Amino acid sequence: MKTPPQNLIVGAGMTGLAAGLSTGWPIYEATDAPGGICASYYLRPGSAERLWNPPGDQEAYRFELGGGHWIFGANSAMLAFMQRYSSLKQYQRDSAVYFPEESLYVPYPLQNHLRYLPADIVQQILMEITTPASNAVCTMRDWLTHHFGPTLCERFFYPFHESYTAGLYPRIAPQDAYKSPVDRTLVMQGASNDAPPVGYNTAFCYPASDLCDLARRLAAEGNIHYNKRVERIDVTDNTVYFADGSAMPYEIIISTVPLNQMLAMTELESTTPPDPYTSVLVLNIGAVRGKACPQSHWLYIPQSRAGFHRVGFYGNVDQAFLPRSARGLATRVSLYIERAYPGGQRPASRALSDYTDAVINELQEWNFIEEVDVVDQTWIEVAYTWKYPDSVWQQESMQTLRAHGIYQAGRYGRWKFQGIAESLQEGLSLGRELNNA
Repeated sequence: MKTPPQNLIVGAGMTGLAAGLSTGWPIYEATDAPGGICASYYLRPGSAERLWNPPGDQEAYRFELGGGHWIFGANSAMLAFMQRYSSLKQYQRDSAVYFPEESLYVPYPLQNHLRYLPADIVQQILMEITTPASNAVCTMRDWLTHHFGPTLCERFFYPFHESYTAGLYPRIAPQDAYKSPVDRTLVMQGASNDAPPVGYNTAFCYPASDLCDLARRLAAEGNIHYNKRVERIDVTDNTVYFADGSAMPYEIIISTVPLNQMLAMTELESTTPPDPYTSVLVLNIGAVRGKACPQSHWLYIPQSRAGFHRVGFYGNVDQAFLPRSARGLATRVSLYIERAYPGGQRPASRALSDYTDAVINELQEWNFIEEVDVVDQTWIEVAYTWKYPDSVWQQESMQTLRAHGIYQAGRYGRWKFQGIAESLQEGLSLGRELNNA
């Protein structure tokens, strides 16, 4: 007897899990665990074995795939939703821009704290910000120049975005402007006095246990089929083909697969060139805390010899990320170090090893760390998604897929930056919409 078509969800990351809760549809997950890249793991000092549950004695560093996944932007409804599954800890952001050659820290966002910069350039920066050039704004570089002027851009924004976008920023459209907030009143205030915290992540939260625990609790209420990697989707006869050789007909799919990968799976094409993406290599490091290690939660680095652009400190956010015996002693530090690469250009093993050594050496030169206890590499294939000026690739691609019953959702499914809270909200909302259609 022919199997009737099903409604289904592809991917058990946060968006897929939420969609499963609001629809009751089965979720097909390529790996053996829920959560996607929102996953915590543990490494004992001196060990290379990833543990997906905290060891009983808690003598391990806690890390995350792809670096710290702090939860920001959650409204009261989303906070209440998450608290049904995990108690949450609340934090106030402590972040800065770090200029290594000067050992200079400037609170984030840089433009609102100009008084930390050398006095001889502050007046020039103020003049350029308050009387912006009339340049046409087409690319991200144009946008930065227009709002912050050439002096501050040369000092921070250009070199940082060169690293952060893996060289794309002169060619991609402006986006995510809230990451570099522009308020000329606060710029003037911060040139001589303290300025209040601003931005999209001034406050954030995190599960009291860890991200894996939150994902497992969400998954416990769903219908998830693990180790079911979708290999191909035939949109002519609405059939999903899995890597294990099985197949099933579908009516509607909620897909959290990256948009470019879903187009490849379906062999559908857009009439316009695809928008770019960047991959990210994150080194997770546990080490003896150096004498100059800051208390910041994370730092933005305009230039480093090794090529990384961000250094985060898990244990500065919460000491539960440190081995139990090190908590409260300020003797150990757990870090994540982020570097972007052009999409899909993962370095070879030797290059990865050389890069890891270079990062450790540089952090030791900065006196952030001393002896290293553990180091672990995590690679995120599609990490940041971008858009070319005037591109309609994303909209056109999603419309094409919808015409075949495939609804893209989530940060990578829709090719749009968003955090965990927004991803959960989207999964719940889209699920309700399609379930009630």
